[in-house]
Amino acid sequence: MSAFEENPNLTPEDLARLEEELGLNQPIHVRYIKWAGRIVVGDWGYSNATRRPVLTEIGDRLPNTLQLMLIAFVTTLLIAIPIGIFSALHQYSLFDHIATFFAFVGQAVPIFWFGLILIIVFNVWLKNPVSPSSGFAWSHFLDCRDCKPLMPGGGMAPYGVDHPTLGQRIQHLILPVAMLALFGAGTYTRYMRGQMLEVIHLDYIRTARAKGLNEPRVIWGHAVKNAITPVITIMALDLPGLFGGALFTETIFSWPGMGRLFFRSAQRVDYPLLMGIVMINSVLIIFFNLIADITYAFLDPRIRYD
Repeated sequence: MSAFEENPNLTPEDLARLEEELGLNQPIHVRYIKWAGRIVVGDWGYSNATRRPVLTEIGDRLPNTLQLMLIAFVTTLLIAIPIGIFSALHQYSLFDHIATFFAFVGQAVPIFWFGLILIIVFNVWLKNPVSPSSGFAWSHFLDCRDCKPLMPGGGMAPYGVDHPTLGQRIQHLILPVAMLALFGAGTYTRYMRGQMLEVIHLDYIRTARAKGLNEPRVIWGHAVKNAITPVITIMALDLPGLFGGALFTETIFSWPGMGRLFFRSAQRVDYPLLMGIVMINSVLIIFFNLIADITYAFLDPRIRYD
């Protein structure tokens, strides 16, 4: 009500009427019960900026976020898990040193800085010839009049295209996916390597080898199955981000998803929309942690819940 109170055109009677219409004159526990009841039935209020229902605003952008984040998440796992396992099995080798170096780089480099570098290199500097005989131009200092950017620098489709082709969609996904995959792969590679190094030196692994089990079965059937359990905890914390979006990535690449929606809502001080996005993330964190607990029991028979 502070914004209304600062309005000189509103009389005390107008303010009292607004308080009654908004229910602000009721006790806080009554307001909370009414708010929770509306949340349950799907009435999450209206955006202050667009005057559209909060769930409609979220529903318009959630598919875009899932498309980006699922591809990035799968790419991250396909890169990080095998590299982490191979690095642990070949500890202190050249491959291990290189993988560890890039894992630290992936964690240390600011993600927004890396995204801007990708745009500068692949959208500004590196050009793609329109005609096959034009060749590539690596810098904007070179004369390349018949060239276009090698990779699009933002959005989900070329400007003015309402129905992009599959190839155009893939092109617009490459840079944001690369940005997210580098950051995620660094974290998962280090966790997987550390857990594998701990597991492969345990007694039951030595016993399995002494009993004559072949090495692939020892590694994949026993070591990996137990080493990946703590990694699942990290995955459970990251999975809600698939729905919440990546704020920096979506903002830098103008991706119309949940992260960008959250950023713009914060700029507009759109509290109903901000509360809706935070609410979804909170519920998903609880849900995916429950899924992680169930997965523990499946992967490790020693874990049981009574």
